[in-house]
Amino acid sequence: MVSTTKDRILDGALELLRAEGGTITLDATAKQVGLTKPGLMYHFPTKEALMLGVVDHVAGRWEALLRGRLGQSPEAASPHQRIRAYVEVALNGRFDRADYAIYTNALYRQALTATWVRRLEPWLTLPGSLPGPVRARLTAARLLADAYWAAAATGVFPVPDRDRAELLTVAETLLKDKMPR
Repeated sequence: MVSTTKDRILDGALELLRAEGGTITLDATAKQVGLTKPGLMYHFPTKEALMLGVVDHVAGRWEALLRGRLGQSPEAASPHQRIRAYVEVALNGRFDRADYAIYTNALYRQALTATWVRRLEPWLTLPGSLPGPVRARLTAARLLADAYWAAAATGVFPVPDRDRAELLTVAETLLKDKMPR
């Protein structure tokens, strides 16, 4: 895969977040990737444009991982299949503080939130026609994955690797199309 200058810039910005106390600025990002500030600004003219690019870059990686896990578009999959792919990516993927910072920063900026919604809504939205108990189980599986991801990405109270397989088993029980009576 050929890395474009834009990809190098976006990856460099994420590296800044991985550094202790790191923040993304145009100057720091340009320095990180070996460009002049005007060279960086050719691709991302403002900090807002850079942040939008970084969020889209990270959300796009999530989307690619989900598509790879599912093997089809989310529109062609059942809600169970989509949520299962999400759970498997969240529990098996390698994420870090930069991923978490980019995700949580969206809380404060509508344009950043819109990118996450656009990329992940097809995977996480459940049809209103699903029975309540099914919606609850699928939502519980998704929330299990969200919490595991947050703990792993931040390093705050991470779940030991030895427990991950058991969590997947719990999630798989929640994801069954039919529950035993």
